[in-house]
Amino acid sequence: MVTMSSTGTDSTKLGDVGLIEVQLDSLDSSHNFAVQNGGTPGMKSQSDGQQQKNVFKSKVFIIAVTFSSVLIVAMCIGFLVHYEFAGDVSDMETVAFWHVTLPQEQQVWYDRGIDELKLALNRELNRRRAKNVVLFVGDGMGPNTVTAARIYGFKEEGLLSWERFPHMGLLKTYCADKQVPDSFSTATALFGGVKVNYETGGVDANVPLGNCSASLNEANHVQTILNWAQVDGMRTGFVTTTRVTHATPAALYAHVPDRRWECEAGMTAEQQQQGCLDIARQLVEQSTGRQINVIMGGGRQMLVSNVSGTDADPLDTWAGHSADGRNLIRDWAQYKANQGVSHAVVQNNAELRNLDGQNTDYVLGIFANGHLKYDHERDQGDEGMPSLSNMTLKALEVLGNSDKGYLLVVEAGMIDQAHHRGNARKALSEVLALNEAVQAVQAHLKAKDQLDETLLIVTADHSHSLTINGHPERGADILGMAGNSKTEGTPYTTLTYGTSYKGFQVDPEKNQRQNPALSDTTDWEYTQQAAINTNENLHGGSDVTIHARGAMSYLFHGVHEQSYVAHVISYALRIGRFRDSTIAESLAELMPL
Repeated sequence: MVTMSSTGTDSTKLGDVGLIEVQLDSLDSSHNFAVQNGGTPGMKSQSDGQQQKNVFKSKVFIIAVTFSSVLIVAMCIGFLVHYEFAGDVSDMETVAFWHVTLPQEQQVWYDRGIDELKLALNRELNRRRAKNVVLFVGDGMGPNTVTAARIYGFKEEGLLSWERFPHMGLLKTYCADKQVPDSFSTATALFGGVKVNYETGGVDANVPLGNCSASLNEANHVQTILNWAQVDGMRTGFVTTTRVTHATPAALYAHVPDRRWECEAGMTAEQQQQGCLDIARQLVEQSTGRQINVIMGGGRQMLVSNVSGTDADPLDTWAGHSADGRNLIRDWAQYKANQGVSHAVVQNNAELRNLDGQNTDYVLGIFANGHLKYDHERDQGDEGMPSLSNMTLKALEVLGNSDKGYLLVVEAGMIDQAHHRGNARKALSEVLALNEAVQAVQAHLKAKDQLDETLLIVTADHSHSLTINGHPERGADILGMAGNSKTEGTPYTTLTYGTSYKGFQVDPEKNQRQNPALSDTTDWEYTQQAAINTNENLHGGSDVTIHARGAMSYLFHGVHEQSYVAHVISYALRIGRFRDSTIAESLAELMPL
């Protein structure tokens, strides 16, 4: 409040000083407070100094400065603490922890916990783009199969090679129209990034099972990582222990509405007249199939008509065989000769071993009439069939000849075949064969200093109904007994199936479940018991694990749709929708990320 004296000068009440000080804070420096209140300009110059001093002595100003100082100090302390802790956890070697003396039964787990913590804290994210990708698919290798195989091979404390990879997640395996899928639909999701109908492959959900005309519409075709890699000039290949025309590998290159169309024998005359091609012909005659650098597996009976089986190399009698006079192996070789490219056809161990992979651009390896032998059954001599590791390492030798990188898909397909017949031991053995292949590839890449530039993935297409039951003793044989049933007291095995065509076993005399203890449950041919009788052991619908290491492997981190895998591979390699421009590709080669 301001009053005018009789002399015309300004005088201010002492009680209003604080109010004026606050008002002064908000005034523009050019504002003439005295003039606006009827004072004279001369008085402003005399009072400015005193008023400025009063501002800095006000309670409001002091409180504001004090609060700001405290806040700044607190923020500085917070930043120091944050960076101190961040520095600590980036390297476990610098983290102190109490070393305490514990009973041995506790100490062993504390020590293991610290070891695992060190690995977790020192994990690094490899953000560089991938030059190569190797994708391993364990057909039918669900979580229980992995656990049982780990115990079978390495006991409870052990780990399979891919279980040491730094990144993992889960994949949901349902297909477009079924809760529980088949291998053709899941492989299309894995390789093409699109979920499709049951027992169809390379075509989207617009194509019903068996619909030839819909499958001919190219708008319904699902392109795959193999095709995307080829467009970008990369080398491509696949290796399988099943027929090369079987469901999983076929999804890489074929577009058909029925997985049974491996050769003409699985198709009707009408479907052939409509212009639909079987899977074998698409492999050898269509663009994507023709550009594949490495093709290895079985399936001669689908590629060549009227082949004969032997004890060493039987026909797959449940799958059909060609009889139209074809010889697609000969046609493949002739096509490569016409192109003037280096190529080879190999059909046994000796031919594969003697192949000069470094000077060969295309390889067709057909080692069996049907599926390859189980790993424990195969003839390891010159005339026998190669192992998954043998084929995979030779494939890498051929694919590694290009500076553009490569994409290799490796399928351990006989895991699934063993499960379908209820032979758990065979399935677990095939998982261990896959484990050897993964180890071999890692050793190969390490020797060539290519581990960091390669994305390694191990996953499955679907699970099976294998269960691990009861409460067997730790260290017990996973193929042995778990306990006795509550109702009739009959023993039961640790491993059983939900469905089976031989596992539903009844003792006709006692009218109850057969006693498995009367059989050798560790025999290769033993069929585990099951709850439900079906025409074969059916697939399971559980999620499957995915493990990854190397370039961009951190992108697998949680629960994903199975179709996510193709998009990660596409992004990691910069192919397909993520393909770089020509300029960007040139820069990437000069300055790899």
